[in-house]
Parts: sequence; C-alpha cells; structure tokens
Amino acid sequence: MAERKPLLVMAAGGTGGHMFPAQALAELMLRRGWRVKLSTDARGARYTGGFPHSVEIEQVTSGTPARGGMLAKAGVPFKVARGVLSMAARMRRDRPDVVVGFGGYPSIPALGAARLLKLPRMIHEQNGVLGRVNRFFAPKVDVVACGIWPTDLPEGVEGVHVGNPVRLAVRERAGAGYIAPGPYPMSVLVIGGSQGARMLSDVVPPALAGLPLEIVCNLRVSHQARDEDGARVATYYAENGLNADVQPFFTDLPARMSEAQLVISRSGASSVADIAVIGRPSILIPYPHATGDHQSANARALVEAGAAIKIPESRLDIDSLSESIRAILENEQGAIQMARAALGVARPEATEDLAALVEELAAGRGTSAAQD
Repeated sequence: MAERKPLLVMAAGGTGGHMFPAQALAELMLRRGWRVKLSTDARGARYTGGFPHSVEIEQVTSGTPARGGMLAKAGVPFKVARGVLSMAARMRRDRPDVVVGFGGYPSIPALGAARLLKLPRMIHEQNGVLGRVNRFFAPKVDVVACGIWPTDLPEGVEGVHVGNPVRLAVRERAGAGYIAPGPYPMSVLVIGGSQGARMLSDVVPPALAGLPLEIVCNLRVSHQARDEDGARVATYYAENGLNADVQPFFTDLPARMSEAQLVISRSGASSVADIAVIGRPSILIPYPHATGDHQSANARALVEAGAAIKIPESRLDIDSLSESIRAILENEQGAIQMARAALGVARPEATEDLAALVEELAAGRGTSAAQD
C-alpha cells in the first residue's frame, strides 16, 4: 500500500496579491512530495491558470460585507457559516496536515473549519498592514507569517518574517542581468494590479509621450490596463508615436519585467516582491484606498533602499511623473544603482522559509499562538 502523502490546504481570496504567494508555495510543496488543495471562490478561480495541474481547486461559498445591498449583507454570516460547515465536512473526509490562509474573504471557510477541527493552521500576510480576514484570524492560528517587515500586528500576536513568496517564473529570473537605459531600444513595464489601475492608464501614457523625442522613439511599453480602458490607452500610445502592447493581464509578466529598464507600478505586495527579486528600478504609486494604506507600507523598503521613487497619488500628475521617468532613463549609473538596491532588499528564499514553517507545523513543532 502506497504511503499517504501529507496534505496542504491553502485558502486565498480572488486577487493576484493573495494568489501568487499561494501559487509559489504550491509549486514547492508539490516538489517536496505533498498533495495540495486550493480553496477559493469563483473570482479566485480565475487566477488559478498558472497553478500546477496537480493542485486540486475547491470552490467554496463565502461572502463579503463590502458588496451588495442591505439584504445581501445581512445574508453574509449565514453564507459564511454554510461555507465553514461544508469545508469542515470535506476536511473530515480528507484531513489536511496543515491549513494556510493567504487572506481575503474566501479564505474564511477553510480557516474557520481548521479551527473547528483543531487542525494545524497558519496565515500569511502579504502586506505591511493585515487585511480584515487575517487580522481576525491572527490570534486564532499557530503561526502568523509576514511578507513585509515590520508588519502591523494585533496586540499579543507575534509574527515571523519570511517575505513574500514569488512564483517559479519570477525566481527563475532572480537577479537577471540589467541593461541600463541608453540611446537604444528600452522597455518600460506599467502594471496596476487588480484594482486602482485606471489612474495609471490616465497619467502614464501622456507622461511617457511628454519625454524628449530621442527617448520616445526608443521606448517599448508594456501596459497593463483594465478591459474598459484598453482601447483608449492603446489608441493614445499609437497616436503619439509610442510602441506599446496594452493588455488586461500579462501571462509572461516575469519575462517582461526582466527585460524592462523601468517598472511603473502600484505597490501591491506581489508586485513589490517581483520587482525586488528580479531587481529593477521602479516608480511606485501606492493605491490610496488600500486597507490601512498598506501599499505605502509595502513600498517603504524599496524607497528607503534607493531602489524606487514613490509618488503618492495625491501628488501624481503628468509633469511630475514624466520628470521622475526622465530622472531614471537619463541616468545610466543611477538606474544601475537602483537595480542593485532592489536586489538588496529581495527575499528570494521566502518560499523555502514559508515551506519550512508548514513542515514544522505538520511535525507539531510550530509556535502556537492559537487560542482555542
């Protein structure tokens, strides 16, 4: 009879910020001989295309009080309770060795069921400020793993700094050779994350078009824009003589980042981690409506290291952005120094460190913070 493989159940909400670290952990745990299941909702299932095929995707019932009318919000607790009980039944049939939550409302059923069944459990927080769900579960899990340090934690809760795991496609390009900007073809990558990208679609194209002609004629732009903004952004670039590829999502983002002389981005945790691991100069524009202004906290390490220029959205305009872009693309040595500084704050070993915590928990060696 074949030996039973240990089972990891991961739970994550439907954004790249939650899903990419989960994907990175899944890739490694499979190589270490584990079975892996991912628990998410229909929205999260859209982000699972890059996951290894052997990861079993389980869609769960959850809900968020942030959406819908009064009636929908009143039904959220009942919806969540059904999701927790359903997940508990599944876990009784196929008992996980460890349950890891990555944040977002769809992670509630798995973490709730794990607490109900007293299973080893942990959360990983990607941002410098805990999201609502992770803040709720932080005192109720065995380990709180943190992607950004320091992380704002609830009183009495201790965190373990592991960094933010990056996908294998990113790790394969860790420290990729950087070609400094100069009088030859240069690439600029513009990424907005899963929310708040409209501002970048409004300001970045005219900021790039306003650069000196000798820079404009050498630029190749990869711009991630919402579906509803894509056509107008692509038209603007074309009408202003800029070579641009505009898409709602780049499946080859790590390759584009490794080819870029400059990255212009929101400062979501996964974006910041990718920029640091690959090692690229960046201009970061934190999403101002993120919970607890966590995107500003995410940007801090790169900015303080001299690897990034941070522009608060309240001070973002075409001229200021254009000036910051010029400061990087016209300064070869400065750009090289920024790329090196980014590598200096990277944690490419984050996936291994998170996997080690999982295995310690499975072996009963995890530091318990849970209050049952």
